[in-house]
Amino acid sequence: MLIPRLNRRSPGFDTDLVRVCHDFAAKGLSTIPAEVSPSLPLTNRLPRSFYDRPTSEVARDLIGKALLHHVDGCWRGGWIVETEAYLHQRDPASHSARGPTRSNASMFEAPGTLYVYPIHAKYCLNAVTQAKGEGTAVLIRAIEPVWGVESMRIARGIEAIKRLTSGPAMLCQALSVSRDDDGRCLIQDPRLGIFTDDNRPASKVATTKRIGISKAVDRKLRFVDSASRFLSRPYRDPRSKANA
Repeated sequence: MLIPRLNRRSPGFDTDLVRVCHDFAAKGLSTIPAEVSPSLPLTNRLPRSFYDRPTSEVARDLIGKALLHHVDGCWRGGWIVETEAYLHQRDPASHSARGPTRSNASMFEAPGTLYVYPIHAKYCLNAVTQAKGEGTAVLIRAIEPVWGVESMRIARGIEAIKRLTSGPAMLCQALSVSRDDDGRCLIQDPRLGIFTDDNRPASKVATTKRIGISKAVDRKLRFVDSASRFLSRPYRDPRSKANA
């Protein structure tokens, strides 16, 4: 049975939309039907089980998935090309290393929770992984802009497409993600999520050391689409002659 399209002009539209999508999630459905989503470009949403796995595996598998945020009347987002894993044990670079605090509380929530933290008056967004209480997450560092590019240009105040989302703070600004979005659910939120496209060719994923940290600097927990031109820092194959 088709679900009737909701009236977006009604004051209760958002409330109704959230309720319906929560109903679908309660039934164990990870795909939100187009009938209840505001013109969603992709409908194959990643389920909670995707995030409820070892963090490094999630970080690797997020490469090539689509991050989407509906804001100001349109979808913005693109293909994830760069991530970093932050663990709960023996990882002093992780925010969870000091235990739960008021500022990092979302990092200890259920897998699939959005964890947003401030840095230098800007923001970085993460997907929480593993079991609730673990304190693990994947930092999404960069995407290839695909949807809502003009809206992202306005949000960033620049034209160059390679500079729109090629860094975690740039990404948040382009998608209009702030600390106010901390704690949102990537599984159920009808206006935010990570999706997969089975028709998209698999990315060639490479692993490097993480960027911009001063602890656990030698751990290779950064994952990149090695062919992407939208990385925050270009990937150089250590086996190539140029890097010999």
